[in-house]
Amino acid sequence: MQKPIQKLSIFLCFFLSISMFGQYTETINSNRPGESQGAFAVGTQVIQVETGLDFGNDTHSLLNTDIDITAFNLDLRYGFWKEALEVNAFVRYQSNNIAFTTGSASTRRISALENLQLGAKYLLYDPYKKEDEPNLYSYHANFKFKWKTLIPAISVYAGGVFDISNELDPRREKGISPNIAIITQNNWGRWVWVNNIIADRITAEFPGYSWITTMTHSATEKIAFFAEYQLITGDLYADNLIRGGGAYLISKNLQVDVSGLLNFKDTPSRWNLAAGVSWRLDLHKKDETLEDTNGDEGDDKKKKKTASQRQAEKINKKNKRKRRDSVDPDGGDGGDDGANL
Repeated sequence: MQKPIQKLSIFLCFFLSISMFGQYTETINSNRPGESQGAFAVGTQVIQVETGLDFGNDTHSLLNTDIDITAFNLDLRYGFWKEALEVNAFVRYQSNNIAFTTGSASTRRISALENLQLGAKYLLYDPYKKEDEPNLYSYHANFKFKWKTLIPAISVYAGGVFDISNELDPRREKGISPNIAIITQNNWGRWVWVNNIIADRITAEFPGYSWITTMTHSATEKIAFFAEYQLITGDLYADNLIRGGGAYLISKNLQVDVSGLLNFKDTPSRWNLAAGVSWRLDLHKKDETLEDTNGDEGDDKKKKKTASQRQAEKINKKNKRKRRDSVDPDGGDGGDDGANL
């Protein structure tokens, strides 16, 4: 009974140590369908398109308005220079069909660019870059709780919001104003916890501040679900929003998603449904080279190895020193690597 457990623990530790290394992932890493953004960049030489349609309703009890909303979202992400750096652009075009619940005013429709945002994200700290070597002899040593897993990856985001139209909300002044965010991310196996603390339009007349916390769970290799809470505060708008939904991985470069939104007040009361697609053009050089510090000092050229090769060599070195009754990590069925949503 002990040998199958040891074999499983060896495989899982070996696989996780490879898949968690660095910024780049073998499968698409999308910020959809939630509103928060993860701490990790898409990876160098990767172009990613995240787009979607949504429709919903805002009913305001004080303004006596009933607004049907349809919108198109487009998020473009690109990684360059370093694995930790990403530049991105976000566009939202929105159409409001406004009806009044009192009086005889006729319904009117307003369509305009609701949001245009350009920015960059940089990973300051990555606790997963250097993983502990797997223990080949102890299942419990590999999977017991470790306090250091509470330390998240930390990124910073800085950008500018271009308000070129205020037709959707006349109270919002036209112009360019900066926004900044602190992003944290904890990866706990099939669970991922992301937090965003955001200061939006900080030099405008009505700045806004929000906190978004998102929990995502990968139910299978293809399907993931999320739940999200957003607290918004500011003189222009304040609210508490709840979101939930799921995503399906069609291929390693293509994902589809659905989600919904609700709030708990009537100024306005809100609901929203959304569906989207995320697609990745992967030009990343998968075998990024690292210097091998174990090479002979007399060599004129240092040996180059990929991250996975270095990790595999560590496993193999331990295998040579293992007990006679230990398990061969190459024996038996390894299983499918799976996909990380």
